[in-house]
Amino acid sequence: MQRARDGEFDAFVAARWSGLLHLARLLTGGDRHRAEDLVQESLVKLWSVWAKVGEEAPEAYVRRVMARAAAKSARRRWWGERPVEQVPELAVPGDMSTAVAERSRLENALAQLTPRQRAAVVLRYYQDLPDRQVAEVLGCPVGTARSHASRGVARLRQLLSDVIEPVG
Repeated sequence: MQRARDGEFDAFVAARWSGLLHLARLLTGGDRHRAEDLVQESLVKLWSVWAKVGEEAPEAYVRRVMARAAAKSARRRWWGERPVEQVPELAVPGDMSTAVAERSRLENALAQLTPRQRAAVVLRYYQDLPDRQVAEVLGCPVGTARSHASRGVARLRQLLSDVIEPVG
């Protein structure tokens, strides 16, 4: 029985690790190290309730834990040094760095949102969850979740306005 439970949990983690890590990166404003910590802490909490949650909705549970933990940790004022593997190099025209730069720009813009707005925007538009589920994850009424998402999108538009070019 225990081995079957372990196997189910291991299979869930293997199947969803990259998706959860990407969600965590968006929730933490693009900080890869904090995102990895967030996923690991959330999976530890999931493991402790796997017997109850494992067959029902483990992804919804871990998503809720991640959103709440990201909002709570964002209240910290200082995170210390942020190590990088390599010193950044200048972009070379014609390579994929433009797409990477745009993605980094979006992550930086997301990082400027309040934690609840960021969580609402990521859950609603990246995870494509309905308003009701976003509200459940955030632990607030549906109208409040919609308000957070709407204000977050408006702020993102403001922050990224110089990138938007008219099509025509």
